[in-house]
Amino acid sequence: MHDLAFPLLVGLILVALAFDYLNGLHDAANSIATVVATRLLSPVKAVAFAAFFNFAAYFLTIAFPSLHAVAETIGKGLVDKDIVTPAVIFGALGGAMSWNVITWLRGIPSSSSHALVGGLIGAGVAHGGIAVVKWAGLNKTLLAIVLSPLLGMMLAMLVMLVSSWALHRATTFQAERSFRALHLVSSATYSLSHGLNDAQKTMGIITVLLYSTGYLTGPFAVPHWVAVSCYIAIALGTVTGGWKIIETMGSRITKLSQHQGFSASLAGSIVLFTASALGIPVSTTHTITGAIVGAGTARRASSVRWGVASNVVVAWIITIPASAAIGAAFYLATRLF
Repeated sequence: MHDLAFPLLVGLILVALAFDYLNGLHDAANSIATVVATRLLSPVKAVAFAAFFNFAAYFLTIAFPSLHAVAETIGKGLVDKDIVTPAVIFGALGGAMSWNVITWLRGIPSSSSHALVGGLIGAGVAHGGIAVVKWAGLNKTLLAIVLSPLLGMMLAMLVMLVSSWALHRATTFQAERSFRALHLVSSATYSLSHGLNDAQKTMGIITVLLYSTGYLTGPFAVPHWVAVSCYIAIALGTVTGGWKIIETMGSRITKLSQHQGFSASLAGSIVLFTASALGIPVSTTHTITGAIVGAGTARRASSVRWGVASNVVVAWIITIPASAAIGAAFYLATRLF
């Protein structure tokens, strides 16, 4: 157990909630890109819509507590929770927030989730060496980097195929009206799954901080006040929005129809709900990007701007190493004091 004055503990928790807010702001594009790009909702209505369902994920976890498995993976499944110190938490948050700001300013849809994973790994290794890494948890997170966009892409293509067959006898007007309604429902489902998976990452960080400083006793579990605070923070961040990233996600990769928007958001929500149930801190950014590419490819491969998509992939590859390096630097900076 590491001693930490209560005011400093509160300060670190506020920094963690600031990251959660930034996560919501940075990843607002994930929740609303398809509905904005297809003009199903105005940007203002879309962010309010997404923020509401981001927070509503809290009530889903009350009914199904097992869906909080992602928080446990972040809190004790990536690095040994017994070596975590307040300085490690500070380094992890510093690395993740710095990388988020850099990519947000450049309009690059990188992963807030993997920025936090990288920051935590970098600060943890700087503190205790490579032996502190829990490879089982890290490996499944790294595997999800590859699988989540691929699964999102394949599922979106499958949804496009099945829904096209289901409505093949409908008139153009009937099909458009049906897909508008279905798109709204699938977007709500995606925002729910986005809030569920992403808010838990900050929950895991705060919970392991409380555990390491002796403020959490008993089993390693997320306190309710921590969960509510994190869902509120990510919802507020979503309301603020990240418009540069929304442009990249919603229009520069491919032009979406209501049918494609429905297919992409439904496919993304299936991947995210599955990942949450398995306790995998998957990237919502990777998932929805893959789904959007899949929906665009299902129409025709030439409709996808592969140059933009490849730039996004490059950002994914360097996110964990870059945020790990920054996280280690933040941790080492605390040694000066």
